[in-house]
Amino acid sequence: MTWEWIFSKQGFFLIFSLLGGLALFLFGMQTMTAGLVGLAGQGMRKLIHRATRNRISGLGLGSGLGFLVQSSAATVMLVGFVNAGLITLPQAVPVIFGANVGTTLSMQLISFKISEYSLFAISVGFLGGMLLPGEKKKAGCKAFLGFGLLFLGMSTMSDAIAPYRDTLSPFLAVVDGTHWRGALIGVAIAAGITAVIQSSGATIGMVFALINAGAITSLPGAYPIVIGAGIGTCVTALLGSIGTSIQARRTAVSHLGFNLISVAVGLGISPWIYKWIHLIPGDLVHQAANANMIRMILCALLLLPVAGFYAKIIVWITPSKKPLPEGSFLDDALISHPEQAIVACVRELRRAAVLIKKSMLLHAELFRSVDRKTVRAIVRNEEVINEIKVEMESYLKKLTAHRLSKRQAVMIQHVDRCMSNLERIGDHVDRLREITVRRLSGKPVLFEEELLAEWFTLYGSALKVVRITINSLDPELKKFQKMAQMILEARDEYVKNSLDFRSHYNDRLAGKEGDMSPEAGIYLTKYVDAMDRIVKHSKTIALLEGHSEFWIKHKKLKRAADAAPQYAQPDLVDVTDYLARLQSES
Repeated sequence: MTWEWIFSKQGFFLIFSLLGGLALFLFGMQTMTAGLVGLAGQGMRKLIHRATRNRISGLGLGSGLGFLVQSSAATVMLVGFVNAGLITLPQAVPVIFGANVGTTLSMQLISFKISEYSLFAISVGFLGGMLLPGEKKKAGCKAFLGFGLLFLGMSTMSDAIAPYRDTLSPFLAVVDGTHWRGALIGVAIAAGITAVIQSSGATIGMVFALINAGAITSLPGAYPIVIGAGIGTCVTALLGSIGTSIQARRTAVSHLGFNLISVAVGLGISPWIYKWIHLIPGDLVHQAANANMIRMILCALLLLPVAGFYAKIIVWITPSKKPLPEGSFLDDALISHPEQAIVACVRELRRAAVLIKKSMLLHAELFRSVDRKTVRAIVRNEEVINEIKVEMESYLKKLTAHRLSKRQAVMIQHVDRCMSNLERIGDHVDRLREITVRRLSGKPVLFEEELLAEWFTLYGSALKVVRITINSLDPELKKFQKMAQMILEARDEYVKNSLDFRSHYNDRLAGKEGDMSPEAGIYLTKYVDAMDRIVKHSKTIALLEGHSEFWIKHKKLKRAADAAPQYAQPDLVDVTDYLARLQSES
């Protein structure tokens, strides 16, 4: 194969047939994954939480997670959960082992020669998604569509390669798993390709396509590439961990460490693999898939008993002088003691409020010049707050399964509303970040020093409200109402400052020419609107804390609760009359 041939018509069509087939494969995998995730719904989140209970469930349920969404996507989800403090690194490690095992199981599915049914799957998936009602059915059809696209892509690659298998064979011969040099070349090639396309499944799919086309004719020529693909897929999680907490970054590193160990194990057992794999029925594609699955299961079983020690090694090789971030207080063990669970919820509210304060301080640093690290930190904090909100809703729902007093029943409603308002405050802080990035991109819009000083004074006034809100979310307080009043007083002070600031910069806009640009006025309005909303939601939290039912009864902390009584469902009401009234103009 020469450069002239590569740039010839034949070379052109071969290259773009391969790229087109790879694009179909990747798009099909993404579509299938999105469909399966949509089909699972909140079950995916429950799966992860159940998986963290012990090592065995972590390995088993992690395998299911990896089968559905691939190890890279599963690890990114775990990184997010660890970053939010919802699970710990030792809890995440067995799930990572399982996710990698699950990916090899999904490759077993791809190893079957069912490409001739790909167009059928695409047709049924597309038409079903268009015609069938219901989100679950549409998600299932989407997964079916992706399944068809995946096999169509692999078939396209095989058909493109088949006429040139004799031409490609000498180049592929450098990968030879029977000796160390050839094996390491195969591992390095696979790791590099997977790091670029960020999908081990796609790399392995290309190997299967080469086998089907006759370009790879032996297991030693395929096995090193198949096992090396796992290293490259770690790039996805490593990139996803940028800007997260040290524990979240360690989760991504633990994924890389496991795949490096699994490759070492795979190379170590390769002579036995080549000698005995034929005892399992199947063609070369199935042999490659079986060999990959065997070495991954073996590695997972070897490391599972020492998963805790493995987590300690990861901590040792990724040192950090910073203190570990505060973890979640939402412990399922407290659910049977409702008062303790409510205390945990209030502490979780405070944790979310502290993250809001941190983001506001980070945004103040960002105000004059954009720093990517600071931007990522604000975005990550917002993601954590969103995760806390989802977990809080789930936790409160579990709490309602126990018998609650009237105060407790009302209190958890207040907690839920406080969490919703904190999540909205987080959104508005992130909105401030968006405004600043837009203002400073391209030709920046700057403010002169006097105006900037006034803006920071107003910003400090809003931050003061948030700080008092944090102090108010302390379950040890005997009187939440007193702190609530302090929030309202700080809010009144902010409102006065906000009105004065708006009046001042509007006067500047109407003053002498060049005193202040209209564009600067637009940005200032956007800033103040976002801060007004931050303070407005803090006021709502204060009003909730001001209710007489918002307090902790410390005498009940050790009191367990029975299961909630069975509440009778009301009869279904005919709303026709109510709807008719709404339609009436009178």
